[in-house]
Amino acid sequence: MEAPKHLKHKPIISVSAYDNIDGKYAKNTDAKALSIGKAQWDNDDLSVKVWRHSSGKWSRQSEELPIHRVFDLSILAIAGFLTDPKSNYPVSNFKENIDDETKISFIKKYLDLNSEKLLPRIKELHELTERFIEENKK
Repeated sequence: MEAPKHLKHKPIISVSAYDNIDGKYAKNTDAKALSIGKAQWDNDDLSVKVWRHSSGKWSRQSEELPIHRVFDLSILAIAGFLTDPKSNYPVSNFKENIDDETKISFIKKYLDLNSEKLLPRIKELHELTERFIEENKK
């Protein structure tokens, strides 16, 4: 399914049929497309959106985030995978807090159980980030 072009978020680049590649939810998700485009709250701002479709219509629960929050969440996710409360903490410049030390193992176990889907995405993110940095050196 393609991202809608008639709603307030205006896609510039989109991923159609995202439901086929939505990680462990592939082929069983209401997330139908992803896009980067003009934000619904300000046409001069950039945002990304997960387009959810259920009950025959685009869902009001579709998520739109300012682009910087996507990077912040990615940093937090990777920091979570790297967190070892016994050493090198905090991991990122965000100085993240461990809210429940007994659940750190849940994060590690989740990565282990889902590494087949997550690691290729993390690797691609790394490769694209390196390329972006190289192309934008000043």
